[in-house]
Amino acid sequence: MLVELAIGDAYGAGFEFAPDEFVATHNTLSAYVQHPRYTQKPGSYTDDTQMSLAIAETLIANDPWTPEVLASRFVTAFKRDPRQGYASRFYEFLLSVNDGKEFLAKIQGTSDKSGSAMRVTPVGILPTIEQVIEAATIQAKLTHNSPNGINAAIAAALMSHYFLYRLGNKEELGSFLERYIPGSWSIPWNQKVSTLGWQCVQAAVTAIVRNDSLSDILQDCVAFTGDVDTVAAIALAAASCSQEVNLDLPLGLFEGLENGRYGRDYMIELDRKLLSRVF
Repeated sequence: MLVELAIGDAYGAGFEFAPDEFVATHNTLSAYVQHPRYTQKPGSYTDDTQMSLAIAETLIANDPWTPEVLASRFVTAFKRDPRQGYASRFYEFLLSVNDGKEFLAKIQGTSDKSGSAMRVTPVGILPTIEQVIEAATIQAKLTHNSPNGINAAIAAALMSHYFLYRLGNKEELGSFLERYIPGSWSIPWNQKVSTLGWQCVQAAVTAIVRNDSLSDILQDCVAFTGDVDTVAAIALAAASCSQEVNLDLPLGLFEGLENGRYGRDYMIELDRKLLSRVF
């Protein structure tokens, strides 16, 4: 889950809001690409992955699922490994706070953008739908305490839960989400994706439903254009848990993913610990 999420994030980061012609030319999966405007090194993941690691670490440690604990995890993950990809204001905010208590005291968390959804897929390991909804809601309210911000997070978490616990076929994923969260999740997305969380999730659902391999899903996510690293991170994290999806990501993307202290090998071990809790 986490490795695939990071590959989707790192690959998509090369195309985030890039010109359509650049995406059409370079979206071949042959390698990570240098973004035409950003300086981030190809193969590096962004805030989508870093915050997902914080969520996964909280779950693995069986920490209390409270706003202060989660905020502390977000601060710790950022401080130990500062990186590009965060929205500029949130990046400056994380630089300015020292712990979860200060985070909660200073945050103005009513956004409806994609941050609450991009990081939440590890929550899908929880054993019941009710627990997933509750945990996704609590973490969303820290930074995205708006109806759309919360609903997008719940939908993204339920995507991975749906596949991990074999609750249905992938063609029925959108209909499943519509039973629990307001939204047109089963309607195919067919345009550029903005930074709004519900758009990122709906595009991710579309890519999963109409493709049968991780490679095709990844390429499809990026072809939407727009906030494609978030779409790809959500889609690949969930789809990697599906028995109907061929796990065929190119070896070059796996080997090219950053592998520092909190890189590929670290995520492989986190995945092992995280997924051991399912069933």
